[in-house]
Amino acid sequence: MREVEISEEPIELYKILKFENMVGSGGEAKFVISEGQVVVNGKVETRKRKKIFSGDVIEFGKEIIRIQVK
Repeated sequence: MREVEISEEPIELYKILKFENMVGSGGEAKFVISEGQVVVNGKVETRKRKKIFSGDVIEFGKEIIRIQVK
């Protein structure tokens, strides 16, 4: 599991995927979320603008990240 630091919370789910290069673009991030390919805290998440807070765990493909505030 990789730790990812953000400067302020909350941040929208699709932005995390994009900024961490887990996907190629914001559009791709929104697509994989809407298709049910992203898991947040153990549950499939389909809301592109889901608010992510410190301590949340995001899984996509083989990557798992935990969000921390700087």
